[in-house]
Amino acid sequence: YSATVRVPEGYLAVMSAVARFVSVNLFLLNPCREYWGDIVSDRDIARATSRKAPALEITDLHLEKGNTLLASTGAMGRDFLELVQDYPAQEHTWFVDPGEDSLLHSLQSDILSLRERGADGRRSRVEPADRSIRIHACHSPLREVEVLRDHLLAMFDQDPGLLPGEILVTAPNIEKYAPYIRAVFDASAAENERIPYSISDQSVRKESELVDTFLALLDLGNNRFALSSVLAVLESPSVMRRFDLAEPDLAALRTWISETGIRWGLDGKDRALRNLPPFEENTWSAGLNRLLLGYAMAGRGEHLFSGILPYDHVEGGDADLLEKLAEFISCLFELPPVLERPKTPHAWSSALEELLDRFFSPDEATDREALALRRAFLELAQAGDARGGGLDEPLQLDVIRWFLSRHMERQGSGFGFMTGGVTFCSLLPMRSIPFRAICCLGMDNDAYPRTQPRPEFDLMARHPRPGDRSRRSDDRYLFLETLLSARSRFHISYVGQSQQDNARIPPSVLVSELLDCIEQGFYVPNRDIRQWIVTHHPLQPFSPAYFQEHEGRLFTYSREHLEAATALASTPRPARTFFQQGLSRPGPEWREVDLDDLVRFYRNPAAFLLTQRLGIRLHEEEGLPSDHESFDIEGLGRYHLGRELVQRRLKGEKIGREAFERARSSGVLPHGTVGRSRFQDLAREAAAFADGVASF
Repeated sequence: YSATVRVPEGYLAVMSAVARFVSVNLFLLNPCREYWGDIVSDRDIARATSRKAPALEITDLHLEKGNTLLASTGAMGRDFLELVQDYPAQEHTWFVDPGEDSLLHSLQSDILSLRERGADGRRSRVEPADRSIRIHACHSPLREVEVLRDHLLAMFDQDPGLLPGEILVTAPNIEKYAPYIRAVFDASAAENERIPYSISDQSVRKESELVDTFLALLDLGNNRFALSSVLAVLESPSVMRRFDLAEPDLAALRTWISETGIRWGLDGKDRALRNLPPFEENTWSAGLNRLLLGYAMAGRGEHLFSGILPYDHVEGGDADLLEKLAEFISCLFELPPVLERPKTPHAWSSALEELLDRFFSPDEATDREALALRRAFLELAQAGDARGGGLDEPLQLDVIRWFLSRHMERQGSGFGFMTGGVTFCSLLPMRSIPFRAICCLGMDNDAYPRTQPRPEFDLMARHPRPGDRSRRSDDRYLFLETLLSARSRFHISYVGQSQQDNARIPPSVLVSELLDCIEQGFYVPNRDIRQWIVTHHPLQPFSPAYFQEHEGRLFTYSREHLEAATALASTPRPARTFFQQGLSRPGPEWREVDLDDLVRFYRNPAAFLLTQRLGIRLHEEEGLPSDHESFDIEGLGRYHLGRELVQRRLKGEKIGREAFERARSSGVLPHGTVGRSRFQDLAREAAAFADGVASF
């Protein structure tokens, strides 16, 4: 049995009773080989003296401090070891003194031997080249990770025998740092600067893009199959692989979807089920019909077929892409019958399994995520096993989605710990594994030790007993175990400077206690040891300070930051005028000015000059339209429709029912009577304007 430091006394009593019949082995990590059950911290001494008479001396209380760092951080382990001593057992100890060849080893040796260095006023010398303990104050979590990467590269340069698998990086909340870790450690293009790594202790729900997409797929019905929700599912890499889509295909699909007027709803029947008018316009069915009909025939924006206006921009080479989109939309039509009907947990398990296979194609990186979903489906089926006392009644989709979401949040990935690269993980119990280098991120004042609010009726918090769980005591002991597990390097970083005004922010109280202990027992010749250990980093990674001599304290391996710092330090070039000489005289084609060109010129003269005279296209990619259908004809849509009606009127055509059907089928009109009324108003305005122009 491998015990943590918070086993309640009742568990120990049970194990003691079991030991009468079988052999029980209890493996414990003891930071000190001396008896340290009576040592107390400075805080305990202050609390004890405050309750005594003021005239009483501290020496009269016979309180023993032992090692200050051990006393302040090891209270949880001390109490548990005291509990273990009350039970009869055969004890075998194994302690190894690390020596005093570095600052880190000296601290570990002091804790092991229960020695308080500097208590008699004598301090030990630390060589300036000693880098065993380093503390870094940064402006943000991102800067912490950037500094960490540079120092890991420096460790590899200084010790060629150091392997990435011999480095552990911990944080109070690794999920907070995971995006920054991926951004920094995946950004390097140079092969010799890439550091293999893995991130552990992340829940599948927050880590997996596949799980997020699957849950979003189940929620499409609640979102009315809105344009943005459906595209979010389609753009998932696993879904793209299933339907054989590439990244360039998405741009074409977005254009098709935008120009065919798709907004929400599968079809008119789907809208009717939501107690809304069963209009086909702006649905996925109407948009797909326009695309398929546009591939089959040329409508040229005029001819309708069975009330459908063909979309003319789908050509022969687009057949494969159109087929893939049609397959995806047909799969969407299969969702409502499966998801909206209540089913037993066992039936839900089979249905969800089929949906996973129908929409997703995992690769090597996402196989474990798909496996986690399949395990959740299996647990769902087992929960509905009536023979085992489970629930065998039909359940709604909302219940099933809640179950899957909670299950994925509680379940860890099970991967990423000690995979051969640098291991990133959370500060958790039972992680006291020796590593040559251990780095602690996020040691902020308000982040560690972590707080755990307790309700007023919590009697354990009001009357604590040895062995009770305490988050703050656990975190203190975890910090002590982490310090003792580092074999040669101990790297600490925290957000110690404000991004707004560069004000200093204190670190975690544990870091401050470590610095106080070092300052009491050690010194560096001709330097302040606290300033020698703590490095305050600039706000920006491309600060010129990183490329100036700072005794090796500030440095970076980034070539991009070097180029940025060089540009920042160089003399800025004088601004040049856009035109060095006059433009050539315009050709004869400019003597006749089109009305649209005249309007564009007065709307934005600079843009007109760049596009028409210089041939510079200032194209800005338009975003997708809203998920909601139009409730009025306004903006650019009104302008385009009005221009089309004017042009048709000038050609002698009547603006009647056929023009209305074309506009309605294109999806630019509001639905129902409102759309017809708005179209008639715009048609009268266009006819009056065209007749007025024709009279000149």
